[in-house]
Amino acid sequence: MTTIRAAREADLDGFLALASQVEHWFGPMVREPGFHRAVRAHIRAGAALVAEAAGPPTAGLSGGLLFGPEPPTYHVHWLVTSAHLRGAGVGRLLMAEALRRYVTGPGTVEVVTFGPDHPGAVESGARVFYERLGFRPGEPADPGPEGGSRQLYRLDVPARQG
Repeated sequence: MTTIRAAREADLDGFLALASQVEHWFGPMVREPGFHRAVRAHIRAGAALVAEAAGPPTAGLSGGLLFGPEPPTYHVHWLVTSAHLRGAGVGRLLMAEALRRYVTGPGTVEVVTFGPDHPGAVESGARVFYERLGFRPGEPADPGPEGGSRQLYRLDVPARQG
């Protein structure tokens, strides 16, 4: 069982541990002060979520998400699940909670992910993940810091009912 909760300052090390698993796709983060500032800013703003496995303490967070909750265009700034849990539904739980918590609609949720020719596109499953959630591919985005291609994905969200 996985629990999704708002991130706390004490979760920074967990975010860094997750980042260390994906730097080969995204470029440097763990030693980048800008990444540390971004995580802390999202936590302070209440726009960061974490996933934790239920039961005895494990070796860190199962996943983390940084979100831009400003309507009408919301942004997934960063979403990573632990390597050993990719494909197990942790990312889906994080996204469902982010949409429930932050998105009132109508609007659009945008995320920049790997371009179709990026090695991480298939290996990470990111493009398929977003497509299964209903996101549709958009225009190419600027390359990532490691030089790999990127593409914008969008999800239209209707106004909340009641």
